[in-house]
Amino acid sequence: MSTEDKRKKDTGEGYLGLHNLHPAPRAKHTCKRVGRGHGSGHGKTSGRGHKGFNSRSGGRPRPGYEGGQMPLYMRVGKLRGPNKKMSMPMGPFRTRSQAVNVDRLSGFAAKATITPEALAEAGIIKNTKLPLKILGRGEVKAALTVRAAGFSKTAREKIEAAGGKAEVI
Repeated sequence: MSTEDKRKKDTGEGYLGLHNLHPAPRAKHTCKRVGRGHGSGHGKTSGRGHKGFNSRSGGRPRPGYEGGQMPLYMRVGKLRGPNKKMSMPMGPFRTRSQAVNVDRLSGFAAKATITPEALAEAGIIKNTKLPLKILGRGEVKAALTVRAAGFSKTAREKIEAAGGKAEVI
């Protein structure tokens, strides 16, 4: 290493290291310093106004508060009952299922057994963990054995009319 390179390395010229890292221009802003006297422009009440809910420490409305209007979680209907999965069918308690119509099953060969895993391999559904329900739009031409968590009445009739079986898993 030449003396010129050593000088560049020592001064940080042309080298990237922890000693010469800095944020991009205008990437950092200085924080607003409140409560530092009248001359600062943010003295006395520190920009919070006089008295009132939001002037106090911890004075923020709780999550879901809508200013006195009846909040959304109280406006929507609920199924009553303690500790039931279906007591409040919202959010993580909502039961989800995947719907597949019988016309999507036409790509399978006759006498084939159709399971959620087979549908996932064919790219018809993405998640095999959610329950699968077969619906009745379209026609079934081949005799298929279909295994799913549920069937609509018309889907079951169409599968059995084609000589197939509808089995509930």
